[in-house]
Amino acid sequence: MVDRPDAERLPARVIPLAGFVVLLWLVETFDQLVRDGALDAAGIMPRDLRGLDGIFWAPLLHGGFGHLMANTLPLIVLGVLVALQGPGRWLFVTAFIAVAGGLGTWLFARPAVHIGASIIVFGYITYLISVGFFERRLLGIAVGIAILFVYGGTLLTGIFPVRSGISWEGHLFGALAGFGAAWLVGRSRHAAPT
Repeated sequence: MVDRPDAERLPARVIPLAGFVVLLWLVETFDQLVRDGALDAAGIMPRDLRGLDGIFWAPLLHGGFGHLMANTLPLIVLGVLVALQGPGRWLFVTAFIAVAGGLGTWLFARPAVHIGASIIVFGYITYLISVGFFERRLLGIAVGIAILFVYGGTLLTGIFPVRSGISWEGHLFGALAGFGAAWLVGRSRHAAPT
């Protein structure tokens, strides 16, 4: 059972995530209805200086409403689990995954425009699987095992080039960035004075 002060803070912890999801839908609505999908060209273009700023734009851009819908539910489910650790933690983890995963995609991916919030979704998966081990917290380890059970197949099939038209590189580098974020969070927890 959650005590009253924690229960009162729950909505505040997920407000940034809710705002992010609303932003994704506003951007895609604008892109589809006003720009006819032209914003998608602002995604990550590997090893092209013109595509470097796509690291920041790519998670906001989607190849239509179907692509966005496919990312929305796991983004919410996994994002809530990250956001429950606090809005500051959510912001750090999300930003780290977007930037580090985007940079890896820019450096190593095949020539194509890479877009989509799935870079963050795959980062959340590996973050949640591993952060409990790095923090040495039993509840975090249990959550990680549950996430591995539910999303492990998605993780394995998403980071390999098994389907065309999918940025498996974005998934892979997002996943690596999520692991890196978990390591940094665990390291900072154990480095803090007790």
